[in-house]
Amino acid sequence: MNAAQRSPDPRNRRPQLVSADDLTPPTEQDRPIGEIIRETKQLDDAQLDDIIEYQRTHDVRFGEAAVALGYASEADVVYALSQQFRYPFLSDERRPLNAELVTATQPFSRQAEAFRAIRSQLMMRCFNPAEPKRALAIVSPDSGDGKTFFTANIGVVLSQLGGRTLIIDADLRGPRMHEVFGIPNHSGLSAVLSGRQEESVIFQAPDLPSLFVMPVGVMPPNPLELVERPAFRLLLAEVLRKFDHVVVDTPAACFGTDASVVAARCGAALLLGRKDRSRIGALDMLAAHMASANTLVAGVIVNRF
Repeated sequence: MNAAQRSPDPRNRRPQLVSADDLTPPTEQDRPIGEIIRETKQLDDAQLDDIIEYQRTHDVRFGEAAVALGYASEADVVYALSQQFRYPFLSDERRPLNAELVTATQPFSRQAEAFRAIRSQLMMRCFNPAEPKRALAIVSPDSGDGKTFFTANIGVVLSQLGGRTLIIDADLRGPRMHEVFGIPNHSGLSAVLSGRQEESVIFQAPDLPSLFVMPVGVMPPNPLELVERPAFRLLLAEVLRKFDHVVVDTPAACFGTDASVVAARCGAALLLGRKDRSRIGALDMLAAHMASANTLVAGVIVNRF
């Protein structure tokens, strides 16, 4: 077989991704709060009549009447309002997700507010429209610093801005993102980077319509070599065209140079340390590695949760 007849190297093939458009459910039309509460609480016709009668008699809103009669909670009313204002989070009855997702299960908590504050800084420093479009790698010196927790929750709050957000699990040494979001892990990043054709490598996060996740899939024996292949750069270029924000989880730097390579491909990195555990020297060294690869360091976060 001559050179003209050879098949192209699958490692350099442009990734074939499932279109995010195909994964996005149709946008719901604005619905009355009463309809949302009725659907969420599975109220029957008799209960609905009770609420309407109470509403008329006491001149209150539907939600207030439902709470007064014990057919709904204050949290249910807030959930219904969130649906009207396109601010996705989960009501008490709709929280099957991992407890680590505090921004989805406890959206008004102190932790969730901290993530929103970080999001505001990232929008100015990393996701500024005046800057080149980049993916953001979350890196840290050691295992257990909270990268997956942080990546998942910053992904949730970015998706709550309304644009489509993709989380890529690039921790090919110890992936957990599929567990956090409760999605399949039979295919994902490793399949794309190794040139294998898979039907689906991107999954919509349950109950979070603007958030998508690419899990690792099968754990490979050669993680560093995979992220160094041109396919990873091509993948990032592809998803940056399809998503408003792309956030990438990485292995701890103590396991090798994977995180530095991933961050260099992404173009931007956020360094994460753990309170009372991470050493300043380790964070400085990691920042120096990022700078030497012309990676924008968006900031340093100390995780104390």
